[in-house]
Amino acid sequence: MAVKHRFFGTDGIRGRVGSDIINPEFVLRLGWAAGRVLSQQGKRRVVIGKDTRISGYMFESALQAGLSAAGVDVYLLGPMPTPGIAYLTRTLHADAGIVISASHNPYHDNGIKFFSAEGEKLPEETELSIEAMLTRPVQTADSRDLGKARRINDAAGRYIEFCKRAIPIQATLRGMRLVVDCANGATYHIAPNVFLELGAEVIVIGDQPDGLNINEGCGSLYPEKLREAVLHHRADAGIALDGDGDRVIMVAHDGKILDGDDLLYIIAGVRLQDKHAPEEVVGTLMTNIGLEQALNDMGIRLIRTKVGDKYVLEEMKRRDSRLGGETSGHILCLDKTTTGDGIIAALEVLFAVLQSGKTLSELTAGWQKYPQVMINVRVSRSISLETSEPIQAEIQKIENVLGKKGRLVLRPSGTEPVIRVMVEAEDQEMARTCAESLAKVIEGETV
Repeated sequence: MAVKHRFFGTDGIRGRVGSDIINPEFVLRLGWAAGRVLSQQGKRRVVIGKDTRISGYMFESALQAGLSAAGVDVYLLGPMPTPGIAYLTRTLHADAGIVISASHNPYHDNGIKFFSAEGEKLPEETELSIEAMLTRPVQTADSRDLGKARRINDAAGRYIEFCKRAIPIQATLRGMRLVVDCANGATYHIAPNVFLELGAEVIVIGDQPDGLNINEGCGSLYPEKLREAVLHHRADAGIALDGDGDRVIMVAHDGKILDGDDLLYIIAGVRLQDKHAPEEVVGTLMTNIGLEQALNDMGIRLIRTKVGDKYVLEEMKRRDSRLGGETSGHILCLDKTTTGDGIIAALEVLFAVLQSGKTLSELTAGWQKYPQVMINVRVSRSISLETSEPIQAEIQKIENVLGKKGRLVLRPSGTEPVIRVMVEAEDQEMARTCAESLAKVIEGETV
């Protein structure tokens, strides 16, 4: 039976700044607790990076104080994408990495996420040990044993060079005009330089962070702004990252917006030319059925997991898969790095353009995205979807109508009292009719 965490969620600890757990006092204690657990294991070096939200300064100082009090040395990276922190954790031979970020959330949220020495998620037993240590009073190490702090001034340059190595050294983006939207987040001083140094002409937007504008009307959550810029500048492609740089959405020269499913299709296609062509791609319950069919046509299986890049990563490691991701733009290329990386995923896609001589729109023309309708049904009480006869009867009816030409996904939200109804079908109206019909039955069961 799985042990229930008190503080850690699927992606670290996250919440609104000033809440019970995302406040300076708690974060100092968290740094001390993590430091004590690590030092008991003989580990005494941690790197800390953050995105650009204003509360990052406060939490960086709190973590540093807590870790130092526990006798752990700290390497400060400053603003750095989440995948960059994972990379530098490995190359600096640190015992753990800490990310201060709430990813694609607005500025008033923040969070703390940990990486192991290998740049991967902390083992569950380590998280539980940290939670247990949090119940103890903070005890400062003897003065001679306090941890020291050092700022890594060339952290951005190290990560830029790592990203550039994602494509063959002889490859160049010379002749490409790109628009890069950094979401006023952690990639603002990194992503443009990666593409510039590879030879592209780069037009940058969303690169003026002020601590409050991260993800605000820009980046991967709002690709329409990037689309306008691509069309205005007559660019070959656009790249929209999120606040911590682990998601990417792209735009083709003609304004077509490409989500994570599109990008997985392109990357899988170009890798078919490689002697290590993928036999499978790992997606989620929300991955479009059209992608599944297109991959099958290429001889590649789609493996589905629960929604969340954590589950995609776990399944990829279990199956030793190299390519996976989510519709939201979390793309994992585990032969390149250990976690989702928006810059590296974008480079993989641009390399496909170079290899094929085709535009992004042409590269996605080989698959048909099924219309998808999502309805969130708010429920006032807990219901069993599996034992409700009216719900099960309606599900059977819809599945008979859809056959192999569509898909139904029904799942409760993990964060709010909502049942999510998702239907995919070849026809938008059919998808909508089926979704609304099931939503109505669920609402009737909760009265």
